[in-house]
Amino acid sequence: MGHRYDAAGSAPRFAADRTARHFVPASAHAAGRRRGTLRDVLVVVHRWAGLLTAAFLVVTGLSGAVISWDHELDEWLNPHLVDARAGGAPRDALQLARELEQRHPRAEVAYVPLAVEPGHSFAFWVEPRVDPSTRQLHALDFNQVFVDPASGEELGRREWGDVWPVTRENLVSFLYKLHYSLHVPEIAGTDRWGVWLLGVVALVWTVDCFGGLLLTLPRRGASGAGFWRRWKPAWKVRTRAGAYRFNFDLHRALSLWTWGLLFVIAFTAFSLNLYREVFFPAMSLVSDVTPGPFELRTPRPPHDPIPARLDFREALQRADAEARARGWSEPAGGIFHSREYGLYGVDFFRPEDGHGAGGVGHRRLYVDSQDGRIVGAREPWTGTAADLFVQAQFPLHSGRILGLPGRILVSAMGVVVAVLAITGVWIWWKKRRARRFHDAHAAARAGPVRSSAGSDAAGDRRDDIDDIDDTGDRSAARHTLP
Repeated sequence: MGHRYDAAGSAPRFAADRTARHFVPASAHAAGRRRGTLRDVLVVVHRWAGLLTAAFLVVTGLSGAVISWDHELDEWLNPHLVDARAGGAPRDALQLARELEQRHPRAEVAYVPLAVEPGHSFAFWVEPRVDPSTRQLHALDFNQVFVDPASGEELGRREWGDVWPVTRENLVSFLYKLHYSLHVPEIAGTDRWGVWLLGVVALVWTVDCFGGLLLTLPRRGASGAGFWRRWKPAWKVRTRAGAYRFNFDLHRALSLWTWGLLFVIAFTAFSLNLYREVFFPAMSLVSDVTPGPFELRTPRPPHDPIPARLDFREALQRADAEARARGWSEPAGGIFHSREYGLYGVDFFRPEDGHGAGGVGHRRLYVDSQDGRIVGAREPWTGTAADLFVQAQFPLHSGRILGLPGRILVSAMGVVVAVLAITGVWIWWKKRRARRFHDAHAAARAGPVRSSAGSDAAGDRRDDIDDIDDTGDRSAARHTLP
């Protein structure tokens, strides 16, 4: 293969890392091309968006691939917690919750499962009570307690999402919490810093999806071929063109083939993590979205919760009566108390229903913990178009909207996200090495004094490195040897 020469007619045009045998295409028209175009801006934005989000996307992508199967993995790892041991009819769950609080006076039950699948244990969620002497929360080393439904025996307890030590009992929950919060601890009275950080990362990723897509499009006038013919190479991966070319093609083609899924995952990650702060307020401005009790109330600080005047049984009775009046046929399957909002929530479902229709959850009634009023209801896949869009965020993000095939697809996409982040950083690193090698070579050739013409030519050659293989147009680039 012949050399190509620069404007001075003497030095071969190249920008390569000799040790990596990395060949760099030199654009035939780059020397006369004006810099500062939209494409150049997109290159810089895409580069820095990728570098700033890459580590987060690797972590959340791989953890997301695992937690698509959180329930199955948790049951497989912890049969001693989730499997019931005694036979017989289940006891009253609310009575078991009361006995649990008697055994652990510093704990307050936050969620009571009212029915379980045969052979499974009751999994109660608990929160630390407020110490009246200090007005701070009691120290509690667990937030989940497993109880045999028939005997009432406590099978075990754990801290769901605990950071350390990571054991079989908290491995899945560790990854789940890592996925959406990075385990960032409480700072300045809130534990949502990690949630907000990943929400911002997801927003950057969502916007960058469009920049990355535009960069795969062929340049205007790059050749006489039609648009689709010039864009076609961007969808392919060449496996025998060297490590750099393979990684570049893989990064570009994989993102093109999965672009729609990448955008959905990125956008729903943003909407879920910044739901109360950005997503719901923005939706309320542009559409007819129906607010629920959580959107209408301001939460109290964790150390200053709202004490309930109704207990679980009273709240359940009021919700059950309302459900019958509405004609709901499902039994009450679980009840939770949100003490920061002063609300009880009663979900109506059968134990085998899992996450509800399409992963959107179950029918729910909200009961005010102070006066027992029914203050809201939630019915899956009903409401305005905006309501349906809001409800679809988690089912889309988790893939549960498509059932088992959707979960498999989202799990695979977690690996895809990690691969795209890693190959993107690798491409940047190789280009950076090539630029440094080129600058050092150009400085050695130019000596202490460089002419303006020589500087311009060197600058154009350095710009070529930034544009390595960003069009997929073979006629606009030639591989050259140094």
